[in-house]
Amino acid sequence: MQPDESQYLQRKCRTGDIDVHPTEKALVVYYEVEASILGEAGNARHEEKKECQKIIRLRSLNASTDVSALARKVVEECKIIHPSKLVEVEHLLLYLQNRKKPSSKLEKKEKKPSKPRELLPFEGMEIDEEANINKIDDYIELLYESMPEKFRGSTLILHLACNPDNLEELLHNEAVLGALARVLREDWKHSVELATTIIYVFFCFSSFSQFHGLITHYKIGVLCMNIIEHELKKYDLWQDELEKKSKDPENQSLRKEYEKTLKKYQSLLVKQEQLLRVAFYLLLNLSEDTRTELKMRNKNIVHLLVKSLERDNEELLVLVVSFLKKLSIFLENKNDMAEMDTVEKLACLVPCEQEDLMNVTLRLLLNLSFDTGLRTKMVHVGLLPKLTALLGDDTYKHVAMRILYHISVDDKSKSMFAYTDCIPQLIQMLFEHGEERMDTELISFCINLAANKTNAQIICEGNGLKMLMKRALKLKDPLLMKMIRNISQHDGPLKQLFIEYVGDLAAQIKQEGDEEFVIECLGTMANLTIPDLDWELLLKEYNLVPYLKDHLKPGSAEDDLILEVVIMIGTVSMDDSCAVMLAKSGIIPALIELLNAQQEDDEFVCQIIYVFYQMVFHQATRDVIIKDTQAPAYLIDLMHDKNVEIRQVCDNTLDIIAEYDEEWGKKIQSEKFRWHNSQWLEMVESRQMEDAEPYLYGDDPDALEQPDLFYSTVIQIWNDIRVHNNPVEGLQLYFYGSERSQKWSCKTDYEETVQKTVINITGLQGTK
Repeated sequence: MQPDESQYLQRKCRTGDIDVHPTEKALVVYYEVEASILGEAGNARHEEKKECQKIIRLRSLNASTDVSALARKVVEECKIIHPSKLVEVEHLLLYLQNRKKPSSKLEKKEKKPSKPRELLPFEGMEIDEEANINKIDDYIELLYESMPEKFRGSTLILHLACNPDNLEELLHNEAVLGALARVLREDWKHSVELATTIIYVFFCFSSFSQFHGLITHYKIGVLCMNIIEHELKKYDLWQDELEKKSKDPENQSLRKEYEKTLKKYQSLLVKQEQLLRVAFYLLLNLSEDTRTELKMRNKNIVHLLVKSLERDNEELLVLVVSFLKKLSIFLENKNDMAEMDTVEKLACLVPCEQEDLMNVTLRLLLNLSFDTGLRTKMVHVGLLPKLTALLGDDTYKHVAMRILYHISVDDKSKSMFAYTDCIPQLIQMLFEHGEERMDTELISFCINLAANKTNAQIICEGNGLKMLMKRALKLKDPLLMKMIRNISQHDGPLKQLFIEYVGDLAAQIKQEGDEEFVIECLGTMANLTIPDLDWELLLKEYNLVPYLKDHLKPGSAEDDLILEVVIMIGTVSMDDSCAVMLAKSGIIPALIELLNAQQEDDEFVCQIIYVFYQMVFHQATRDVIIKDTQAPAYLIDLMHDKNVEIRQVCDNTLDIIAEYDEEWGKKIQSEKFRWHNSQWLEMVESRQMEDAEPYLYGDDPDALEQPDLFYSTVIQIWNDIRVHNNPVEGLQLYFYGSERSQKWSCKTDYEETVQKTVINITGLQGTK
């Protein structure tokens, strides 16, 4: 289009919808701008339309505001709102006035640690000029001048970028972003302030996912990581320099120089931490994409973050720990943190006064506590008493308890809780719940701790066990009963405490209420291997024998319940009179039937054999097992089971049977001999089969005498054949090998001797 053909520019605004801002006290006005270029005749040469929006913030709006007056003022001052929209504006203002806050105070508390605070304007951002989007070309020109002009131009662009409404327009201006990326790449080493300002501009874009491609295009993420690495090295040099100058505090000249260097260092540190914070925040935003996060990991982002944990700036620490927390959900990142001694550095942050930092640090520790090695480190660096102290703080109680629960999973760490005040606090929490069920985390934690004998003793101090039993029986709580069951497994005085509650436990079994609760009651009773307990009286008083027999039938109940019944029978069978009572009731055939049904389950097999082991100790039940059942035959079959514990219990039981019954003793001895020498027997059988073919052993039928089979088997193996020219004997062949002698009495007893056979060769000529 020629310049003289266009004379006029016409601009029209058409108002669209008016809506409320989703989070702020503000109105959003949508409108359309239509620009037309008119020719001399008034006809439109070129037209362009653009959809825009304007945000009208109403900071003065509160519960006592006159909505009608405010609506009139908005319509008067905002030219793009037509006066006919007055009623609509008034309705929207009324809605804003009565709208509740988007989240409650409690919800805000939960959300705080998940994301660091927004970046605030920092020192050096202030400027005595108001940024204007229409002057963007002027600001770009400043980026090509000297360092002060570059800083001024980038600061003005930053002021524009801080307003989200300007980002779209800046995005379409490739010149400004290209110039900023170029200046950052060339001058970041020359000015920390300039680097911070330009990275801040790109950070504003990184707050929106749709702009991440733009930042990747200019390779700002890689540049930020290089800058961070460089600044961390500078920090180490500053520290070394300060340390050198502080070695001789009595030297006045060195002392003055040290104080001067310290002031300079502190001012430089403030600027450096501003740079690190904005750079890390930009990388955190970019890491939304897991592919980008993987690239960061390959460039050692974890190392840079962990190194930054040595700082004292709380805002920077919140950001760094938040970033580490996000990365820690991936195994590779977690392993990198383990190598960098992250736990040791995090331990220094617990406790701290800054609530956000404390919360996010605990959550990172929670993520890391899923690793066994890192849990052990947490104990070694002294986190256990620190976390225990947080159980009394409602803000951190739940996170601290989850970490402590993970630590309590390891048997080596359980005993460490006895040296803190953790257990008394937990018991108090248990009893504070009243009639309602306890938190799963709390009771699970207590169950783990009760598995340690020292902890169990602390739990039972005073009326501890009495209170626990009373609560468990009242609420029929299976988890609380599981905790009691763990206490009952410890030998010594603890088991004696359960004698007065045996009747209550037996009564619960007969009631057959909640199956999980009954399983725990049975398990608790099965643990009570106490000589002073009269099991016969207990079985008769509560008529438990029919119950035990009925629940041995396969499919009569869940496998867990049947298994506990078998374990209970094993405990009861330790008593002579009880064993007789059970044998007469026909429990042994029921156990054999159950053994056939559950032969693939090692736990069932082991516990049933243990019952037989207990019963063969008593004369009456031993006779029943040996003469009236096929239990010994089943035990012989299980002598060579793959499970070591099953084999051990079988051997012990069969040894007792063999001692008291001569016939079974011979069978058992024969089977043991057959198994022990199975390979030798197989070899004998194969030789006997081949004896009908004498040509295998040569023409001499006496070459292999039969009696030799019963004493030894000689096998010659030639490993090497060599030719030697002996000056006396002439050409000879040497056969090098070994001779193995296998004794008939033991399949594994070999004797080996080195063999050498020499053959003289005569009449061989002209051969090499």
